[in-house]
Amino acid sequence: MIWVTGEVDGKTYREPFSKGILSRSLNVTDIGFQKAHDIASEIEIELIDNDITEITSKDLAEVILNHLNNFDPKLAKRYLNWRSLRTSQKPLIILIGGASGVGTSSMAFELANRLRLKNLISTDMIREVMRKIVSKDLSPVIHKSSFNAYESIRTPSIRIDSVIEGFISHVDVVNVGIEAIIERSVKEGISTIIEGVHIVPGFINRELVENNNIIIFTLIVDDEEAHKQRFYARCRQPWVKRSLEHYMENFDTIRKTQKFLVEQAKINDSHIINNIDINDTIDEMVSYILEEFGGMENVEQESEGNND
Repeated sequence: MIWVTGEVDGKTYREPFSKGILSRSLNVTDIGFQKAHDIASEIEIELIDNDITEITSKDLAEVILNHLNNFDPKLAKRYLNWRSLRTSQKPLIILIGGASGVGTSSMAFELANRLRLKNLISTDMIREVMRKIVSKDLSPVIHKSSFNAYESIRTPSIRIDSVIEGFISHVDVVNVGIEAIIERSVKEGISTIIEGVHIVPGFINRELVENNNIIIFTLIVDDEEAHKQRFYARCRQPWVKRSLEHYMENFDTIRKTQKFLVEQAKINDSHIINNIDINDTIDEMVSYILEEFGGMENVEQESEGNND
């Protein structure tokens, strides 16, 4: 048996080498399942042929990088960036927002699998907790959906669209919970994905965003008919309690909230993705995370090394 060793908080750990786990970790480079399995097998054979029964996680990473470099240097760089994020002192916090029906939940689940992140939280769940804490009399908007919260505004504003005003009021309440989870994740060093319609660029404490590894994506479905078809697909699922009619009656307001989200994303330089194909969207998200933030971690680590 081959053992992989490493350190956590100054304490050494040992775990058995797993070809399956290694091939899954290689998949973050978008190398493909078959090639990832082939490279993992090659690495296992190399270690056995060299009579290696114990190897540090750092040395194993070097072996992996050598194999990836021989196959494609670009993939080796992506893997290095991913390793950089995984070993960073700061947790990676990914926020995925978008109007109802654009697929934030599905994309968050797929992204968590690709990046091997275990903590995935929906803002809908945060909203449910807030509903238990905040009474309907005190905040009626939180007890409505984000796209029809305007129906509960007691004194509508004449300065902005009532739908957007209701949406903003709804998001403001949920945002308290979102920021609390981000702060907790930062404090505990837990990488987390938070997804949902309540993720609005510019609404989250700017200092909190700028001082941490926080990435905000805004998903959209640009084509109106394609967006509408998403609700037909969603409502076919037996666990969905709301009817298709509910969404279709509010479809125009949902599109209006999407327009507002896009405006906010542009103002705050958030990454906007037209979520047409699930694989393309995941690839774009992973590439952005690894190239922009993994690369940043490498620069910081090199700078610290030079200062030493």
